[in-house]
Amino acid sequence: MNEHPSAHSIPLPPPENQLAAFFQPILALDSRRIIGYEVLGRQLDGDSVRSLGPFFSDPRVPVSEQIRIDRLLREQAIAKLGSMDEPPSIFLNLKPSWIYRHFKQTGELQTLRMLERHGIDPSRVCIEITEEEFRGSFKELNEIINLYREQGCRIAIDDVGSDFSSYDRIAQLQPHLLKVDIHLMKRSASHNGYLGVLRSFSTLAEQIGASLLVEGVETRQDLQRAIQIGARYVQGYLFSPAEPEFRAGNEFAPLIEEELEGHRKLLHRTELYWTNRGKELLRSIRENRIREELEPAEEYLRMESEGESAVGQASDAADAILEKWRSQLDSTCLRVYLCLDNGTQLSSNHARMADGSWRYEREYRKSDWSWRPYFIPHLSRMDGLAESRLSPKYADLNTREWIRTLSLPIGKRLVLFLDMEEPSL
Repeated sequence: MNEHPSAHSIPLPPPENQLAAFFQPILALDSRRIIGYEVLGRQLDGDSVRSLGPFFSDPRVPVSEQIRIDRLLREQAIAKLGSMDEPPSIFLNLKPSWIYRHFKQTGELQTLRMLERHGIDPSRVCIEITEEEFRGSFKELNEIINLYREQGCRIAIDDVGSDFSSYDRIAQLQPHLLKVDIHLMKRSASHNGYLGVLRSFSTLAEQIGASLLVEGVETRQDLQRAIQIGARYVQGYLFSPAEPEFRAGNEFAPLIEEELEGHRKLLHRTELYWTNRGKELLRSIRENRIREELEPAEEYLRMESEGESAVGQASDAADAILEKWRSQLDSTCLRVYLCLDNGTQLSSNHARMADGSWRYEREYRKSDWSWRPYFIPHLSRMDGLAESRLSPKYADLNTREWIRTLSLPIGKRLVLFLDMEEPSL
């Protein structure tokens, strides 16, 4: 990230002969190839290479100077592409206020003029709208950004999660990419918290037809997390810093394939674990004759359908059966409860305490869980087919630990649910 500016000295504009456009590769996990480069400004002074981040982020530097230097760097990067027979794609950072201000003054977009001047197809350029508090008309800004889109440029929103890139603005801009810094999340929340937030960005990208780009990938662990949350593109020092030249497109394919293979093996182990757990629980249900034990509860429910109020009796009967059976459950089971096939909870929650004992949570009787996204598939099953179903991983409301919900059909109208800890495999 950019260094904090000094409180005593304003960064001076670098001499034009010391300006250099550097390029950091962006890789696609699907193709395992470099699909483009982010253009970053550097100052070359002898053997010294300095980031221009402090210059562009310092509020004391006149905006006109920042824009002037930025245009020189953009021109240099685009000219480099123009000299190549098969130029790669590039990602250009633009502050929304700069775009808005220049277009309002001139009716022109400098980047499009540069692309035309150097004969570059706009489809090879992604405009990154960077983090900034924008005070102009967002409707007009959106119309201006659409001009880039209409010419073929892709649009990315950088620093998703910042004040600028709020959800309503993301929805209006309809970007092709959402860009998230994995280390921003690390600094702002616990492990489970930031991983959950990153997963939400992946879901958001999917819902608006965009792809997720995770930057700041410095270690193999970072890359694994990017894969886990559903990133399509990755960028960071694990692969390369920003450099003056482009690299071979497949240079990092072995590294990415190795981590993807590790992810596939983890998914396979996890799938095998939960398949076996489901089979074990179904076997326990058969051996303990739980289906037969629950027949009185189903009879009470049948009586209710004929006009007799017997839900309370059915709930009491279900709790009695679960109380006897729960001793068969190991410590990975956090709670167990019984629902009707419409999602309404019949039994109490049987919740495991920290000391291993169980408590009743009767207030959950009659709760309707059909609103949960994964619940309907759990309730839908073919008649006579006894098999377990598994929810996606999610954070438990009470413990904040990662858990899964396993469902088991257990009678004509009854489905057994178990909230279970996600194993470390």
